[in-house]
Amino acid sequence: MAIKLTTIKLARSMKFYDRINELECLSRIKMQSAETASFTVMIGRRRVGKTALLMQSEEGGKWLYLFVSRNSEATLCSQFQQEAAESLGLQIFGTINRFGNLFEQLLAFATTTHYTLIIDEFQDFERVNPAVFSEIQNLWDRYKDKIKINFIVCGSIYSLMTKIFENEKEPLFGRLTSKITVKPFTISVLKNILNDYNPDYTAEDLLFLYALTGGVPKYVSLLMDSGAGSFKAMLDFVTRIDSPFLSEGKELLVSEFGRDYGIYFSILQLIAAGKNRQSEIDSIIGKNTGAYLANLESQYSFLVKSKPMFARPESRNTSWVIEDHFLRFWFRFIYPNQHLIEMGKLDMLKNYISIHYEQYSGLVLENYFRQKFAEEENITAIGNYWDSKGKNEIDLIALNDFEKTATIAEIKRNPKKIDLQVLTIKASTLQSQLSKYTATLKALSPDDM
Repeated sequence: MAIKLTTIKLARSMKFYDRINELECLSRIKMQSAETASFTVMIGRRRVGKTALLMQSEEGGKWLYLFVSRNSEATLCSQFQQEAAESLGLQIFGTINRFGNLFEQLLAFATTTHYTLIIDEFQDFERVNPAVFSEIQNLWDRYKDKIKINFIVCGSIYSLMTKIFENEKEPLFGRLTSKITVKPFTISVLKNILNDYNPDYTAEDLLFLYALTGGVPKYVSLLMDSGAGSFKAMLDFVTRIDSPFLSEGKELLVSEFGRDYGIYFSILQLIAAGKNRQSEIDSIIGKNTGAYLANLESQYSFLVKSKPMFARPESRNTSWVIEDHFLRFWFRFIYPNQHLIEMGKLDMLKNYISIHYEQYSGLVLENYFRQKFAEEENITAIGNYWDSKGKNEIDLIALNDFEKTATIAEIKRNPKKIDLQVLTIKASTLQSQLSKYTATLKALSPDDM
């Protein structure tokens, strides 16, 4: 009897993928820092692979990595002294309770030794001691012309990192020499990874990987390292008793939101379920949520305001969207079903996801193609369209303002449900906006992924 062998590769650590441009940039910065001091900021959400990228870039070099945990300043300094001794052979004697004093020792060391200093979760100095930023600014200004150091700070909260370095009222404004934003893997990289672990992958496998991870390397690695390269295997992994995905959303966000986390979680759950206008959210929660929505957008960078293509800047025809794919999935399927997890009824959770996933993934498929076009096509703008009544929706409009071409697409899981004649009628309502473009109509489905 013939035995069919699985093609999904199991139980090995996922190799380092992509990041070619980022590695080239870091290499260039490192070479330059041997001549003149460099100060680089690296920004990206948690789990996006900032640390792995830096470790890859510093392999074989002389470097010191410091992580700003939410301990007292004195505790951090004691820990950092030990790490400086282990990584650099730099003995800093005595009891140091202020980071500024330690930082000065690290800069003084760079007057005779070229090395890389990495400080991770840099924005958390705000919780430890906000005066640290002024101390770093003062010491950097004093030492930068006589040291050779590759100084890199990382942060996972975009808005706070931007405030620290780009607000002219902040002490570190204007000190950076480079800025790198680390984003999740592109669609092409996700395809390469999935092909390595499951060469026979289907469009459904790819769509679920995209829906669940959004290309965040840590999540992709968790799945691939466990052999979860198919839709079924990924769903099994998400809903098994020891799955890190079950608690990931809470671990990411509770400490960020503090005592108000319950209200923030309720808002995110409603938006994930399709209640994406403030009036809807306010009526369900029973209070004005404008300030919370503003914080989720500007302070935490979890939400974005979505407007239809061609909308005027002052248009109120907007909806709120959870930009992060994993958090959108977590608040749609995991958080509302915490009772099932607590009762150990994970088979019921898996069944719930299976029943509702097809409808949910229709919108994910639209996001997939808009991202795919943005990454692969020669376009200058991309979006979707809906009128003020929420009707006459167009899933994808991609423009090339140089060549005056436009692609207008209908996107559905089932290609048989796409009617290009109906799409033609919808597009005709935008005749004034599209009159200068040569338009091409397309039908897009999982077959085109």
